[in-house]
Amino acid sequence: MAEQKRAVALISGGLDSMLAAKVVMEQGVHVEGVNFYTGFCVEGHTHAIRRAKRDREKRNNALWVAEQLGIKLHIVDVIEEYKDVLLNPKHGYGANVNPCLDCKIFMVKKAETWSFMEDNNFDFIVTGEVMGQRPMSQRKETMPIIARESGVEDRLLRPLCAKHLPPTLPEREGWVDREALYDFHGRNRKPQIALARRYGFTDWAQPAGGCCFLTNPDYAKKLRDLWEARGTRDYELDDIMLLKVGRHLRPASHYKLILGREEGENRYLEGYRNTFVSLKPTSHNGPFGVIDGNPSPDDIEFAARILGRYSQARNAPNLTLEVRLPDGTINPLTVRALSADEIAEDWHV
Repeated sequence: MAEQKRAVALISGGLDSMLAAKVVMEQGVHVEGVNFYTGFCVEGHTHAIRRAKRDREKRNNALWVAEQLGIKLHIVDVIEEYKDVLLNPKHGYGANVNPCLDCKIFMVKKAETWSFMEDNNFDFIVTGEVMGQRPMSQRKETMPIIARESGVEDRLLRPLCAKHLPPTLPEREGWVDREALYDFHGRNRKPQIALARRYGFTDWAQPAGGCCFLTNPDYAKKLRDLWEARGTRDYELDDIMLLKVGRHLRPASHYKLILGREEGENRYLEGYRNTFVSLKPTSHNGPFGVIDGNPSPDDIEFAARILGRYSQARNAPNLTLEVRLPDGTINPLTVRALSADEIAEDWHV
């Protein structure tokens, strides 16, 4: 009996990666999944914090996909390694700050480094890419770049669009049957949805993608603002997490006010009260706020007045708050909330 071949599938948590792994599994290949955590993933963070759509199950979609497929999933932290991909992309950015082509090269190369280690002994790599689906990384001319620059070459199999590409090593060697692979193309998801139903899947996550904050225009604007304000393009995990949460306002170049927009965000921001100056309304209901930067006492008072505008004290004579410094010192502060006319539109990051 021929030895069973082993493949590692990049699992993002979306429909395409789930189908790609399933197509290969159906051909008798042993498949395990790998998910690389960059810190910019949408799933498993903001969905758990916010109350919106609270009736929806909160889940890590990559883990959920692995459960549906019945395969082992390896989650690998690449936060530090990914910095160079984001800050110095050889192939540039997409519409926002998304280095999609460099990102795919990095992840395929990382999967190759991990999967072909002696202890794991995988034979090839599977991705859910579909030609023509992404404007930067999934074009006919860029797909060979990913295979070449990752070093994986023809051990990279894209089951959903394989018939648009030259046969890979797994196909030529008969590890998989090319005729049982697909020729999906473009952004129309109807073929994938039909295939999912054929396999008996009744649920899947975000069939149109959107699992990375770097493709989000609002998030990209906040990230660029952070880099400009600090005079450096470096970042830490807390920095990029905070950009996902709250209302961000920058009244001056040297500080920014972040206000919770709901109960879950308020609780999350309270976790940073030992890192930043924080503002907590005591006389009226309102958002919890943190001040990122180097605010003066006058700046703190002005930030408190901004917070007042977003609280139930907006029409009251005064708002009382607790101002907490990172060292734990707490001081009371009473201010008048700013009026709507006093809130500048360009403060909103």
